[in-house]
Amino acid sequence: MTDSRIPSSWVDMGTLMAIQDLQWRAKTVVDGLNTGMHRSPLHGFSVEFSEYRPFSEGDDPRSIDWKLFARSDRYYIKKFEDETNRRCYLVVDQSKSMEYRSIAYSKLDYARTLAATLAYHLIQQRDAVGMVTFDSEIADVQTARFRTGQLKRLLSLLERTPSGDRTDLRGPLCQVAELVRQRSLMIVISDFLVSTEELRVPLGYLAARKHEVVLLRVLDPNEIEFNAARPVMIRDMESGGEKFVDPRSVADSYRRKFNEHESSLRGVVEPLGIAYHVMRTDSPLDASLVEFLGNRDRTAAVRSGNPSRSSKNETNTTMETASP
Repeated sequence: MTDSRIPSSWVDMGTLMAIQDLQWRAKTVVDGLNTGMHRSPLHGFSVEFSEYRPFSEGDDPRSIDWKLFARSDRYYIKKFEDETNRRCYLVVDQSKSMEYRSIAYSKLDYARTLAATLAYHLIQQRDAVGMVTFDSEIADVQTARFRTGQLKRLLSLLERTPSGDRTDLRGPLCQVAELVRQRSLMIVISDFLVSTEELRVPLGYLAARKHEVVLLRVLDPNEIEFNAARPVMIRDMESGGEKFVDPRSVADSYRRKFNEHESSLRGVVEPLGIAYHVMRTDSPLDASLVEFLGNRDRTAAVRSGNPSRSSKNETNTTMETASP
């Protein structure tokens, strides 16, 4: 069930997923995020991934963009050219388990839209964006670049039909760490329905390479809540095996094991300083991104030793990464 607290101004997911063109879908989300945050330009995925950043103590007041202030009622300063053009890789799980759905569209539909939205925005901000798609192994790699036609290349990778029968995160993530030698922002989009121990080594490897790693976990609401009302036939999306299940007899056990896996996953990523956020497929994508970015801003404020920053700039979201 979609959270009733979400404002009606967010983009309706049913309407969004009815848009066939992935680029238009991504543009719709970006525009919706713009409206939802009540800000004129969308410069929120990263302080370092934007052409503007919030004004802070010590900045030259002459650098304030007063036209932007008039539209947003917030102080921003323009960034210098050498602060732009960062690198980001979108690492997208396209395995069979991502095709699961209990609503009108699958986790894979949602993940593709999420990746397309991030790519669309970052390229708008003149950042170098690349992509890796995988299932049981890496399927496609597009090197991070900022050039004409890059968005079209990235979207073409997202539109391919998955061919793998199982999910393997360990191998592909280790390969990504080997392939991408320059420090980058790595956004991994997956349901992470694997043993958490399989993730410890590859995530540690990425962190050791000094990449900024972000995990966006895409889950169907039924995977979180398991609210089937009557006995159902459950089919394994990867193996094809089927099992008849009475939810009344297994629901409590399922939720306990799911929560244990979630806690274990957080236990792996938190010591590595890796950002982690759950993206429910029944939640408006722009709303989920605002929540995620707000959490990132508060985390960055704490790490910078300026906890007041997050309360002062609640919507000035931050995702920090290394310079090229």
